[in-house]
Amino acid sequence: MSAPGWREVWPQLRQPRMLVMLLLGFGCGLPFMLVGNTLGFWLRSTGVELSTIGFLSWVGMAYTLKFLWAPLIDRVPAPLLGRFGRRRGWLLLAQAAVLLGLMGMAVLGPEAGLWLFGALALVAAFASATQDIVVDAWRIESAASDEEQALLSTVYQMGYRTALLTTDALIFLVAAPLGWPLAYGLMAALLLLAILATLQAQEPASGRLDTATPLWTSRGLHDAVLGPFIAFFREHRQWALLILVAISSYRLADFVMGPMANPLYADIGIDTAMIGTVRGSVGLVATLSGTAIAGLCAMRYGLVATLLTGAVLGPLSNLGFSVLALSGGDPLVFAVVMAIDNFSAGFAGIALIAWMSSLTQSGYTATQYALLSSFYALPGKLLKGFSGMAVEALAVGRSLPEAYAWFFAGTALLALPVIVLCVWLLRHHRPVG
Repeated sequence: MSAPGWREVWPQLRQPRMLVMLLLGFGCGLPFMLVGNTLGFWLRSTGVELSTIGFLSWVGMAYTLKFLWAPLIDRVPAPLLGRFGRRRGWLLLAQAAVLLGLMGMAVLGPEAGLWLFGALALVAAFASATQDIVVDAWRIESAASDEEQALLSTVYQMGYRTALLTTDALIFLVAAPLGWPLAYGLMAALLLLAILATLQAQEPASGRLDTATPLWTSRGLHDAVLGPFIAFFREHRQWALLILVAISSYRLADFVMGPMANPLYADIGIDTAMIGTVRGSVGLVATLSGTAIAGLCAMRYGLVATLLTGAVLGPLSNLGFSVLALSGGDPLVFAVVMAIDNFSAGFAGIALIAWMSSLTQSGYTATQYALLSSFYALPGKLLKGFSGMAVEALAVGRSLPEAYAWFFAGTALLALPVIVLCVWLLRHHRPVG
């Protein structure tokens, strides 16, 4: 079968659900940086220690542990909102909780105490992870074919990456004149776009609630909790463990370096407005380019080949941060590094999402994808909490910029085993592509 061309792709892009997918992707990406890297810059600008920032990044563990409550979402209607459908009901509930958590952070700020501020960030992260579970299930269940799944994944990533740029770039332009609390409040208000998309979304037929076997029976619990795992290993057999290892290490380098990126900018004196300008221009173009090119590569050359390309691009961005640390905050170097980093992230994100989506099975969509995405994030989310301590340790006997440079170079080395795994999968695991 020949790969689809633009004449076949364009009519699909004009479907209403593509706009819904774009806005749902935007809603999923919106909280991620607000409880992650952008939060680190806000905290650092108020004098919070690097080690504390690193530990607070552990609120993102909610994204890693979401497979624990995914079976509930696969089997039980949302409290109070079940009339909207299984997927839409849970989406509305999760989005409301995200909105409340982010608004609470904006109103109180870190001055109210880091414990309370961190608790609000955890609420937002937990609700955001729940939103991810449901949107991923809706995306997979709404696709009629692998090609359409790749297209939906690309549109989802377009929205997701646009939200990341908004909350990791444009927010700096807002925060410079207005301050971080108001900037966070405005970002939280943008979640209303995703809520409107949820109200317009069609409940997928395969996502309708199955009441034949109640969850609170031994058979129901077994099917909901163990069924997705058993089905995954039965489907992929001897490949299953290798697939999980490849997924769990694919973005390891990015996760580990992530919490220290924004503190680097603050420590080498990059102006807040410049960060927003560069990320919102060069970063936006690079992200959309990487996302679009990855989607086309996945449709034409296969998912694993695209996965390998993304694995190679990743270390380049980490090494770029080492150069930036030693540049003294040179604007040109900063722009080049942002271009490489955003293109790589956009490309790798599509490659991994499309590949993981192809591995799920009907009936267990939410739980299996949550499991795979949790494996993808678990090692990096655990290790990134120590990133601040690593930079502080490297700074002993060195200048702080030199410590940052060694740290980012070290994270780039984490990508080498991933490249080997992807090459092995490309050569031996043909059915995935």
